[in-house]
Amino acid sequence: MKPQIDEKALLEGLAVSERNAVETLYRENYNMVQALIINNNGSVDDARDIFQEAMIVLYEKVKTGTFELNCQIKTFIYSVSRRLWLKRLQQQNRYSTPGDSMDEVVAVDEDLEEHEQRNAEFDMMEKAINSLGEPCKSLLEAYYLQKQNMQVIAASFGYTNADNAKNQKYKCLMRLKKIFFTHFKNGNSDG
Repeated sequence: MKPQIDEKALLEGLAVSERNAVETLYRENYNMVQALIINNNGSVDDARDIFQEAMIVLYEKVKTGTFELNCQIKTFIYSVSRRLWLKRLQQQNRYSTPGDSMDEVVAVDEDLEEHEQRNAEFDMMEKAINSLGEPCKSLLEAYYLQKQNMQVIAASFGYTNADNAKNQKYKCLMRLKKIFFTHFKNGNSDG
């Protein structure tokens, strides 16, 4: 119906391994990756491998349910493919062009690593919040996620006034910080 591909629907389809979504992603992106690899000392087989790996990276990310793509799917697949291919070339000592194009890839690399690290921290924070217990968990969610003000929170949580609710929120935050930094930052060690 519309020529514009619905990228969100494609990612959702990929997350549940919907055949149509997977085929569309292949159709829309494979030639681009193949051209990238062949123009950079690779073969058709290399292109197939790299494309598969890039698709797996994308699949793993959308499977988490928390992945938000901040660029077009095409850009993401291209960046990941390029990074994977350069890594492989370096391992085979076939990378011979001057360092400037390498810098671009390093930037993409760092962006992705930063993104992955942020995702890991969000996961840890979510676990920390879940182990907070009530009323802290609901109170912090009401304030930070539902953006409720202190008057509303005081009323719905039964505090006598907004200041009491604010004090409770502060205590909850301190507890959350303690759980997050001692328990999760140290790789789930006791604390």
